[in-house]
This record gives sequence, C-alpha cells and structure tokens, in this order.
Amino acid sequence: MTARITLPRPDGGAEELTLREPAGWQRPATAPASRIAYAAAHVVADPHADNAPGRPARLDWDATLSVRRNLWSWGLGVAEAMDTAQRGMGLDWAATRELIRRSAAEAAACGGRIVAGAATDQLTGVPDTLDEVVGAYVEQVAFVQECGATAVVMASRQLAALATGPDDYLRVYEQVLRETSTPVVLHWLGDMFDPALAGYWGSSDLDEATKTFVALIQAHADVIDGVKVSLLDAEREVRLRELLPPTVKVYTGDDYHYPELIAGDGRRFSHALLGAFAAVAPAASAALQRLDAGDTAGFRAILDPTVPLSRHVFAPPTQYYKTGIAFLSWLNGFQPGFTMVGGLHSGRSVPHLVQVFRLADAAGLLLDPDLAVARMRRYLSVAGVTA
Repeated sequence: MTARITLPRPDGGAEELTLREPAGWQRPATAPASRIAYAAAHVVADPHADNAPGRPARLDWDATLSVRRNLWSWGLGVAEAMDTAQRGMGLDWAATRELIRRSAAEAAACGGRIVAGAATDQLTGVPDTLDEVVGAYVEQVAFVQECGATAVVMASRQLAALATGPDDYLRVYEQVLRETSTPVVLHWLGDMFDPALAGYWGSSDLDEATKTFVALIQAHADVIDGVKVSLLDAEREVRLRELLPPTVKVYTGDDYHYPELIAGDGRRFSHALLGAFAAVAPAASAALQRLDAGDTAGFRAILDPTVPLSRHVFAPPTQYYKTGIAFLSWLNGFQPGFTMVGGLHSGRSVPHLVQVFRLADAAGLLLDPDLAVARMRRYLSVAGVTA
C-alpha cells in the first residue's frame, strides 16, 4: 500500500505527500575500487541519560555501532569521531576515546575501512603555550593509531585561539607530523562548520592560508596520506588538487559539490570524506559502483539527485547539519529515538526537518516509507503541528 502523509507548509497550510518507492539499490560485494569513500558517522545518544548541554556525553552503543556497520555494509569507510559525531558540540574527549576504541574494533572484525579524528579537545579553555597544543595532538594521534585507525588531524580550536600567524601553525603541525607512526590525513575545516576556526592557517585570506597549507604538505608529504578539505568551494578544491604532490590524496569534504569533485575533470579527482555520505549512503554506494564500471554518466545520474537533500541538511548555520543526519537516521530506523548529545536535536526547526523529509523521499532515501511516515507523524505531533 502506498505511504502518504499530510505535511505542514511554511505558510501555515498543509499538503499531502505520496511517498515514492525506495530506490532498491543493492549492497556491493566489495568496497569501491576507483575512489576511497568515507562517510562521517554521527553518534546516537542514550535516551535514558542526562545528555543536556554541558553534560558528559552518554551514548547508545548498540545503535551507534549499528550505524557504522550499516555504512560498512554499503562498501563505505567510516570517518569516526569527526565533527559529524559532534566533536566540540556535545561529544567530550572521554566519550570520544571510547567511541574510537569500539569503532576501530568493529572495523577490524568486519574488515571495514576506518579513519578517526585526532584533535586537542582534551584541553580546557585556551592553553598557555603552543607546546600544550602539540602535546594534545600527539596524545590523540597516538591513541587513534594504537586502536588501528588512520588518524585525521583535525583543525584545533585551541590552536586557532592561540596562534598569532602562519608560523605558529607550521610549528605545531611540523612537530605533530614528526611524531606520527603512520601517515595521517590533514583536515581543513572552514569556519562555516565551526566559527571558532576563522582565520585558520594564520590568515582570513584563503589564498594566503592555502599557501601555508600547501607548504606544510609539500615539506611532509611522506607522512601525509591525504587532506580533507571542507570549505564548500569547489573551484578552490580543484586548484588545490593541482598544487599537491601526486602521492597526497584529496578527500572532498564539500557537501554541496561532491558529485563533480569525485567524478573529476579527466586529469584529477577527489576521493570522499563526507558527512553527506552518512545521509545518502545507499545512493553513494550505487553511484560508486557505476564509477567502478567506467560509467560516469550513471554515477552522476544516481548521485546528483542527492545534492538538494545535502545542500538543505548543510544549509547555514552549517554547524547544525548533524541534526538532519540524526533525524534521517531515526526516520530510517537506525536508532530508537530522535535525541542527541548536548541537546542538539533542537538545532533545526520543524520546517527545516519537514523539508529534510521531503527531499529524502525525492531522492529515494526513505528506506521504509511506512516507518518513515509513522515516525514523521510522531515528530509532528510532539512538535504541536496539526496538518
């Protein structure tokens, strides 16, 4: 029986939506061969715990790890403990350590690919010296690597607050890279994702910041597997690809332009490390299977229709995109409730999440329409919406 729901409109009216059938994409036998693709996974809050803002994070471990197993089942890698998992927005370092440890063990058990974020968030407030930042980075990188994951050296709020210019960034990162036991991924996260990172790499001029970033990579390419660039600027990412040593991969973090960046320009292309892929995993998997077969048009035909959903989920204020990722996870039955650590389930409005529902349906990403409708009705009822 066709699933239908009456949804509110922003003008106060209502309209009925008849849901489309799920796309029915098939899980692959192996991971993609033509591109490396990671989905940055969110965390599921324990609904019985006090996950209020400022409180220690308590996770529903069964649901959190089930989300990751689902991503691996689609042939995608998992990017663990990144900003999608609410680093700096509810996920404290104690919970992060346990998350990395458990997820890395799950990855080893199922043969899944995993990278994990290493930052400096065990520090409280602004440190007194750059050496403290270096020590925090080294501690986290070592922990990630000991767990068996590749470390993603994330942008540091503490470094951004303390650094006085490009030389301070180079000094910190060079010391961290000298201590790594295996190659790492560097992460440049734009201030649209985290306003505290404005002026990262020592300049608010992105051209000047890029020069510092590239100089660091060229000097230490032997210990850098790749870079994740999250600036939502496709042209800048394409130019960056031309500047990097051929051994250093670019993992796009552009949740607005990922189909064309992954497809490439015939000369160079980006791999993927995307929060968006956590929301569109079945479509991403199917598209990458087409790309493996040499069918770029088929790749775009599957992945392009997911972009309106991703652009909406990542709309300003972009740092609250995690709310949409968790909402979709709940609609699709991957978690028992729509609650988030730090109370972040309140980070988006009812109209915003109604549009998430519409766009997910349009992209064929509501995997069980009847379940999605039932849960959407519950959400609207709790929100006080009558349509």
